[in-house]
Amino acid sequence: MARILSAVAWPYANGPRHIGHVAGFGVPSDVFSRYMRMAGHEVLMVSGTDEHGTPILVQAEQEGLSPQALADRYNRVIAEDLSQLGLTYDLFTRTTTRNHYAVVQEMFRTVHRNGYMVEQTTMGAISPSTGRTLPDRYIEGTCPICGYDGARGDQCDNCGNQLDAIDLKNPRSRINGEVPKFVESQHFFLDLPAFAGALETWLKGRQGWRPNVLNFSLNLVDDMRPRAMTRDIDWGIPVPLEGWEDNPSKRLYVWFDAVIGYLSASIEWARRTGDDDAWRPFWNDPEALSYYFMGKDNITFHSQIWPAELMGYDGRGDKGGTPGPYGELQLPTEVVSSEFLTMEGKKFASSRGIVIYVRDMLARYQPDALRYFIATAGPENQDADFTWADFLRRTNDELVAGWGNLVNRTASMVAKNFGEIPAPAALQPVDEALLAQTGAAFDRVGELVRTHRHRAAIAEAMRVVQEANRYVSETEPWKLTTDRERLGTVLHTASQAVSDANTLLAPFLPHSAQRVHETMGGTGTFSPMPRLEEVTDLDDESRSYPVITGDYRLGETVAPWRSRPVVPGTPVAKPTPVFTKLDDGIVEEELARYQAR
Repeated sequence: MARILSAVAWPYANGPRHIGHVAGFGVPSDVFSRYMRMAGHEVLMVSGTDEHGTPILVQAEQEGLSPQALADRYNRVIAEDLSQLGLTYDLFTRTTTRNHYAVVQEMFRTVHRNGYMVEQTTMGAISPSTGRTLPDRYIEGTCPICGYDGARGDQCDNCGNQLDAIDLKNPRSRINGEVPKFVESQHFFLDLPAFAGALETWLKGRQGWRPNVLNFSLNLVDDMRPRAMTRDIDWGIPVPLEGWEDNPSKRLYVWFDAVIGYLSASIEWARRTGDDDAWRPFWNDPEALSYYFMGKDNITFHSQIWPAELMGYDGRGDKGGTPGPYGELQLPTEVVSSEFLTMEGKKFASSRGIVIYVRDMLARYQPDALRYFIATAGPENQDADFTWADFLRRTNDELVAGWGNLVNRTASMVAKNFGEIPAPAALQPVDEALLAQTGAAFDRVGELVRTHRHRAAIAEAMRVVQEANRYVSETEPWKLTTDRERLGTVLHTASQAVSDANTLLAPFLPHSAQRVHETMGGTGTFSPMPRLEEVTDLDDESRSYPVITGDYRLGETVAPWRSRPVVPGTPVAKPTPVFTKLDDGIVEEELARYQAR
């Protein structure tokens, strides 16, 4: 058994999340975590809403709210959506908790004490019309290195180089298009060059990373420069140093505090379990494994900035140093980054109405239909396009006509002919061949999920479904009504194949997995689900907020990752369809809804 940290990207709380977001961080992390639990490992899956920074201020002003009120609103919306999608967080929290503030400030103090926070004078961008600081990501212009017109003030997505906003040619604000004004300001910079050697050695020792992620990360090492970790802003975590702490206009950079959320959420989870040190085996043990799930635009923060913060805390840079009270913190085992999901050939853009919000999707369609699309066609190692025609086809042809049909006709024939799963007689070669295929699929599918090749994994699982459907068609049990012994053997074999396929598909399709389990006579929890729970801030009784949590531990009622023999005599009633067939008209309806925005 291994201890596994599933560290899931923190959705930003300035609005509801769209399906492109959950295709990058949500579904892949949950498939992986569910599988790992079924395989017998101890998993801690954490995340929360990211609630600091200028975009929150901008959105709050537009909606006539305080920054905290805006964060409260969308924290709840996002938590509700992700729980309904079935994402099994042990804790989904937020970055405005007092616990998070304390953990972030401790990280900063120790990194600073070890000599890796350097005070420098820099040129910061402000909006001429508002006087408000413009964060690097809210400035666009032409990259001075490759000439790409659309580079951001922190990096160029075209060539991958780290940038400073002042170096951009023709810089402009993404908020209102105005040319920013650059003024001098004092800030703390993370001394990235002091980690260049250690980061390069660490990256070159990574095994099994997606090539695009590793290559991009290694390219970052070639241009290591100090990076500002404080901002001129009044919404964020105070800088915990004398002379800075009481300055109302200086706060820690949102990307310094957001990645620390993985640690602070783990600590909050432990505190809520009653064992304050329960987080330590996932963070201090060199044998523990940690996987970070996100979209490709966040790679630099997880393969460069966050590892450097961890090294700085541990004292593993060129300047040495010693860890603080959290002990030596382990670096990521793997940064699992997905590419982008587009919509009908266009990049998602909420501001331009090119968007499908998770909430709207779940209000009209089954959550497993969305999860299935993401698993089978999602942006695993290249950009993928969501189209309503493809969503319709995959739902109707593969989920309904393939998997749903196998479950429905098997359960119907069992219910009609026996009322319970029949006992088998001697197996014929055709029966043994099917069961050999279903049994062998566990190792293949499991290895593919473990190595984050989810499209191939679900294709293998659906291949089992295809073979089982072919078996039913070839054995023609509806013609065996006068041969009860053979009929019982065929239906027992088909029931076993359904059971095996359901286990194989459970990480991908958890809602329907529970339905299939019950359809075939199963009782109790087969596929654990998260719950939304209202809690009080551990360090501030005046504040409460929703968290996602749940009991996902393995037990007698939870499916392990192996074939479990079906039990003759288990009652099976006439089934109802597991999946909803979609009308062809939804394509035009959804496209019209999108075009009407």
